[in-house]
Parts: sequence; C-alpha cells; structure tokens
Amino acid sequence: MIHPDTEIRFVNEKIGVGVFATKLIPKGTIIWALDDLDIILEEDKIEALDPLRREIVYKYSYLNDDNYYVLCWDHARYINHSFSPNVVSTVYEIELASRDILPGEQITCDYATLGIDEPFECEPEEGTSSTVVMPDDYLHRYKEWDELAKEAFKRLNQVDQPLRHLIRPEFVIRITAIAEGRAEPDSFLTLFENE
Repeated sequence: MIHPDTEIRFVNEKIGVGVFATKLIPKGTIIWALDDLDIILEEDKIEALDPLRREIVYKYSYLNDDNYYVLCWDHARYINHSFSPNVVSTVYEIELASRDILPGEQITCDYATLGIDEPFECEPEEGTSSTVVMPDDYLHRYKEWDELAKEAFKRLNQVDQPLRHLIRPEFVIRITAIAEGRAEPDSFLTLFENE
C-alpha cells in the first residue's frame, strides 16, 4: 500500500503518470508496504493471460526476491524510477522516504533496484547525465542504499507512520530493533544473493 498522502498526476507524454506527495512526507516515513491486497503471480500464470492483460501485468509489476511478480493493488504501481530517488528500498518489504519529500514532489525509487537482465535507456533527468541502467548497477549502488536505509530507519519512530500496521509480522521484531538503534539493517545486496 502506498502512503495515503499521495496521488496520481500526469508527468508528461513519454512517462505518463507518476505518484506525487500531497503533503510533506518526512524522512523515515514508510512510503510503501507490501500488503495482503497486492497480487502475487507466478510467471506461468502471467504467460497464460491474454496479450493485453499480460502486457499490463509485466509493465506494472515487479519481480520479488522469490521470483514472483507482485502487482500492487493501489496506485503504488505508478511509482516511477529515477537516478536521483527520494525513496529507498529495504529487504523488509517496505520502502522509506530517504529525505523529506515536499508537497507536489514526485515519489521515485532508484532505477538500479529493478534487478534487470538487459541494459535499457531512460529519459534524461535534470541534475544527472545518466541515461542507461545496467544489470549490475546494484553492485555499485547497494552500499549507498544501505546507508540511506540506515539513516531513514533512525527516524522511523520519530515521524507519523500511517502504514506501520502493514509491516509484515516476520519483520516487526527486526525493524523495531533497527529503529531503536539495537541492530543494523540487512544489506539490500541480500536480495540478489540467490540469483
């Protein structure tokens, strides 16, 4: 589920729509959490769909670390990727604001978290010369993400968390310890270790 202080807005003709903050979302806020309404699909099930639905599922789903496709039930599926994201992914099936997100600002996550097999070109962005995402980008970026997550987790208990109840039961104890400074977050790299 996506944070409630967000909405879908038109970005441009090439990108289409994106998710934007409607109010200030402070650093450390859970922006998204996997919840029981999200649809988990095996690739065989997707391949058996008619071409129209198959294309939509592949476009708007992501591949989780168990190699299942996750199709978010709400407008979280419209979060765009960026080379300068304001959201950091974690291994706990939540994403956190890595800095304060201002009202009207688009919510984005890092291109390199996609775990792609083939390079692909992206739309140019202001403030960066990067336009190509490479399959091994995560190997060059995971330490940066781990540090962003560590800093965001420090704020977890200091900001309003309307999605806290969606933290999966198997992660509650670990996330609590991290937020209280009693443990370090697990590295994002662990998501790629079984590939």
